[in-house]
Amino acid sequence: MRKILPITLIIVVLVIMAVIISSASRTKTVDWAESYNERSNKPYGTSILYKELPKLFKNHKVRTVYHQPESYLSAHSNGLYGEFVAEGSYLIIGNSCYLLPESIDELLNFSDSGNTLFISDYSFPQKILDTLGIETTFIKNTKDSISSLSLKGLDLDSIKIDKNIGDSYFSSFNKQKHAVLGHSKIDYKHANFLKIPFGTGTIYLHTEPKAFTNYNLLKENRYQYVEGILSFLPENDIYFDSFTKVQTPYHADVEKESNLKWFLEQQAFRWAWYTALVFGILFMIFNAKRRQRIIKIITPLQNTSVAFVKTVSNLYFETKDHKNLIDKKITYFLEKIRTDFQLNTSILDDDFIDRLASKAGKKREEVKALINYISWLKTQNDVTETQLIKLNTLIEAFNLK
Repeated sequence: MRKILPITLIIVVLVIMAVIISSASRTKTVDWAESYNERSNKPYGTSILYKELPKLFKNHKVRTVYHQPESYLSAHSNGLYGEFVAEGSYLIIGNSCYLLPESIDELLNFSDSGNTLFISDYSFPQKILDTLGIETTFIKNTKDSISSLSLKGLDLDSIKIDKNIGDSYFSSFNKQKHAVLGHSKIDYKHANFLKIPFGTGTIYLHTEPKAFTNYNLLKENRYQYVEGILSFLPENDIYFDSFTKVQTPYHADVEKESNLKWFLEQQAFRWAWYTALVFGILFMIFNAKRRQRIIKIITPLQNTSVAFVKTVSNLYFETKDHKNLIDKKITYFLEKIRTDFQLNTSILDDDFIDRLASKAGKKREEVKALINYISWLKTQNDVTETQLIKLNTLIEAFNLK
């Protein structure tokens, strides 16, 4: 043990020196990637806009949508199991390419029902363009990296957007039905902001999402441009489409993404993590030798698993921890599905419902009601005893042969 101690001290000193040298030699770089992440404070994140929305729409709720629009809006429509009916304005800033046909249909239905859809992106899903009869074109900025943006009703003639390699604009649209609310200018003016009547609602399309980012909101008077754009939205609830769901493919297992990703991006946390790993490995190496006396074998206690389960379940029920009980019931039910039917439960979509109904010999409507209810419960932070009882009833009905 005396020989090991000096080696340990040398390793620790080397690790600390490596951390100091790395910190001193590393130059801090700015990440200019356009993520439009509402949690990001980087130049092209949208955390400032996200924090200011409740102030701009003071008398209305601002809800963040972390799920696909198709599942979120269908759950919160008339007659379904959402706690409220989704009505108001749905905002998508950048990253609209993730929208699947089902979500696009649901967003169009949302607008057709008298609500508002606002999308700001360089390009839009082809299904939206085809439905609205619109075409977009990109023009490269050959002179410099500055674009001029103007807006109907804005006191300023225009604002400047720098670090711009070019502009996307609407090259074809219905000039009789579609109102042009804004322009961008490279060489000459292009329509970059449209108001489109759709059913009993309205769709707004805007082609410069960079204007909503932290960098531009904090620079000069560019925030006035964003305020002017949002002033066209009706005074109603806001549904802000979160960047979070875009980080993994729609059909991927979201649990595979490391929870350490953000920490490893921060230099201080990264080195703290690596140092802890080194010390942990050293501790295991130096303590691998058995030092404890052999433990006498003791006869195991009587199996009281059933009584224990009853006691724990009663404890959860008495403390009214319905959310915890619901999470456990869902976990155990999905594990039973994986074990009994060899089905992947990471994506609870229509294909999964069809395969489960076929393998279990159940009616599709019954299976769909159960799976949709489970998907909805996962999105809720607060649940009631009635919802717990309903989930238990649906699971017991499914388990009946």
